Amino acid sequence: MQILAYVLKRLLYLVPVLLGVTLLVFVISHAIPGDPARMMAGQKASHEAVENLRRSMGLDRPLPEQYATYLLGLLRGDLGFSIRNQRPVVEDLRDFFPATLELSLASMLLCVSVGLPLGIISAVRRNRPIDHASRVFSVFGVSMPVFWLGLMLLLLFYRTLGWLPGSGRLDIHTDPPAQVTGLYLIDTLVEGSLGKFGDALLHILMPAFCLSYVYLAIITRIVRSSMISVMGLDFITTARANGISEAAIVLKHCLKNSLIPTVTITGLSIGELLGGAILTETIFNWPGMGKYVVDSVNFLDFPAMMGFTLVVALAYVLINLAVDVLYAFLDPQIRY
Repeated sequence: MQILAYVLKRLLYLVPVLLGVTLLVFVISHAIPGDPARMMAGQKASHEAVENLRRSMGLDRPLPEQYATYLLGLLRGDLGFSIRNQRPVVEDLRDFFPATLELSLASMLLCVSVGLPLGIISAVRRNRPIDHASRVFSVFGVSMPVFWLGLMLLLLFYRTLGWLPGSGRLDIHTDPPAQVTGLYLIDTLVEGSLGKFGDALLHILMPAFCLSYVYLAIITRIVRSSMISVMGLDFITTARANGISEAAIVLKHCLKNSLIPTVTITGLSIGELLGGAILTETIFNWPGMGKYVVDSVNFLDFPAMMGFTLVVALAYVLINLAVDVLYAFLDPQIRY
């Protein structure tokens, strides 16, 4: 019951957070120089045509009135209409969000499945060759720009070796699977098409690694440092003195007691993966929210930019809430 009360309290805090996000994004987006009506009408359009277009989109109203209108629509679950394509922003996000979610989940799976074992091995084999190699790998990860890494991956594995496809979620001659979840790796298995599953897997490998490399390196370093801190505590020495096997000490005692910082950075990474996929999706022409918001910024599409930011902010808040609740299960000393 205490955890439930804590969750409800945190969910109430979600309202002012999202309200602040909408206000901040609204002010910043409207401070960008340019006129979306002029961009839609074209540079050769008459002044009267541009003004008529501005009135039809409500851009001629005062900014406080535009913001109030947006909030009223938000209360009804309406994120407005995209200026660029005149579609409801909710429908656009519904179309593009599964691709970003699939890429983010694949990246996080790669981060955890590689970063966690690598961090454990580095801590157990501290100051040995594998630890030094892990540190070099991590330094490259946190230092390498995403756009440069993506271009190098394309140059090597797509253009030079031809091992992996360069863009998209599927081959252009392959029909998408019947939509169940919107995640191609799952939908192709539900459809029973192993050929499409293999194609989708090959397409996601490069963008997933490109997006995950930074966070994979961070998780590796966090796990290593946390494990080393725990391994020096008295209860680990006592466990060794009692004859407990080294594998049990590392996996059952050290790892469990070092998971809180690891879970923290993992939760933050999931939110950053959702919001930070813009460069990766642009480089690999991945049809997700990142590419959608880049196109929206180029067209000064205010409702689309605000809708994207709201989705990312909501994901951040909910993921942080899940991480905080998970603390109570990892550490019995934590109570809510």
